[in-house]
Amino acid sequence: MKFQSLLVSFIIATLLSIGIPALAADLDFSKAVTIGSGPKTVVEFTDPDCPFCRKASLYFDKRGDVTRHVFFFPLPRHPKARDKAQFILSQTDKARAYHEIMSGKLDSSPAFAVSAKGVKLQAEQLEIAKRAKVTSTPTFFINGRIIEGFDLNKIEEALGR
Repeated sequence: MKFQSLLVSFIIATLLSIGIPALAADLDFSKAVTIGSGPKTVVEFTDPDCPFCRKASLYFDKRGDVTRHVFFFPLPRHPKARDKAQFILSQTDKARAYHEIMSGKLDSSPAFAVSAKGVKLQAEQLEIAKRAKVTSTPTFFINGRIIEGFDLNKIEEALGR
């Protein structure tokens, strides 16, 4: 039995070292923005200015059967994305702020009020994304599957329609 435990630990460590992303169970959901309360879990790595992330957000908003754990992974090509993520993470009602940002309602805002706590949380989320080997947005972990991009067929296959 001890040998099996050591073997499993070795296999997991090897997979992680060669670039296989971490499992959703390895993520610290206390650092995520949690949206919804459905029985199906979706881990979402998103960029507030990514058009495909916004389409995915609209899609998941229509599904009452999911609980989403959202981590921000702002891409350098979206210069306001980091500020928007920090704004969301600085709010008391993070889910509401997420929806305001992802809907585009605040796109014309010249600046976003952020707190030191929101800036720190965004940095922690970025580290979580890096440890999970996330390289693009949107990226989803659904039922043990990793789905990169807003691939509706793969998402619905993983969740069930």
